[in-house]
Amino acid sequence: MATWLQLGFQDASSPLMEELIYFHDYILIVLVLITVVVFYGLFSLLFISFTDRFFLESQGLETVWTIVPAFILVFIAFPSLQLLYLIDEINDPCLTIKVIGHQWYWSYEYTDYCDLDFDSYMVSLSDLSTGFPRLLEVDNRVVVPVQNSVRVLVSSSDVLHSWAVPSLGVKMDAVPGRLNQLTFLSPRSGVFYGQCSEICGANHSFMPIVIESVPFNVFENWVFSFVES
Repeated sequence: MATWLQLGFQDASSPLMEELIYFHDYILIVLVLITVVVFYGLFSLLFISFTDRFFLESQGLETVWTIVPAFILVFIAFPSLQLLYLIDEINDPCLTIKVIGHQWYWSYEYTDYCDLDFDSYMVSLSDLSTGFPRLLEVDNRVVVPVQNSVRVLVSSSDVLHSWAVPSLGVKMDAVPGRLNQLTFLSPRSGVFYGQCSEICGANHSFMPIVIESVPFNVFENWVFSFVES
């Protein structure tokens, strides 16, 4: 979970988020190198009084500053395309969860095991227990099995919402009348927080998402106990 002094990304809790952070760092290095070269050229023009009469019409120079940016774009494009395909890749998911956004709460449906569905509301400050984050805790968490691929189908019943969990590297718009899908895998147990990331009305800030990743046997016990209750 992010803290108020944090400037960078949250710690990666999925292989997808790790790749996103690696790609961000890679692009940042490229941008720093470009910035250094550009500023070096600007300062050279400002402080060097000598000029070359062939500089402004140099065909060789124009060729260089056309080819070099093209190579830079290629080096950026290939990792970007690879990451895009990795985000959209869904191979035999262990579990499918349907998520429906409402003003202003989320509802979830587990249909692989049984007809398990529930609504997830934010816990108000008056009901919040000690140690739980304010405006982020919910009454019913989304429980998923650890080290298993989970497919999420996202839609909305009223307006545009967005189902996002930053530490897992997932964000998908919830569009009325349309099913969007994403996949994630959590390699370790833990609790991961997210929020609606599309301005959806007055209570947009009060639609948190909580995913709890647990071992598979604990997940099955949770499903059976939830159905029996």
